[in-house]
Amino acid sequence: MAKTVKQKMKNWGYHVIIAIDQLFNAITGGGADETLSSRTYRRAILTQSKPKKRWCVLYRLINGLFFDKNHCKTAYESEISRKQYPQDFA
Repeated sequence: MAKTVKQKMKNWGYHVIIAIDQLFNAITGGGADETLSSRTYRRAILTQSKPKKRWCVLYRLINGLFFDKNHCKTAYESEISRKQYPQDFA
C-alpha cells in the first residue's frame, strides 16, 4: 500500500526530530546513535551505582515535558528494539 504525502511528511518529521535529539545527545557527550531520553533513562534508572542528581532531575524534567511518566523508558526500549530504523533496513 502506497503511503500518502501526509504519512510521508509525518515519517520525515519524526526522523528529523530523532536526528536532532541524537545530535544534542552527542554534543553533550553521549553516543551519536542514542537519544537524550534513552541516555537519561540509563543514567538515572539503570546505573549500577547511585545515579548522579543531574540525571534524576533530567529524567523527571524530560518525562514532564512529554506529559508521560514513562517517556524516557519508552525511548530506551525503542533504542534497544531499533524502532527508529527504516522498515527496509535489514
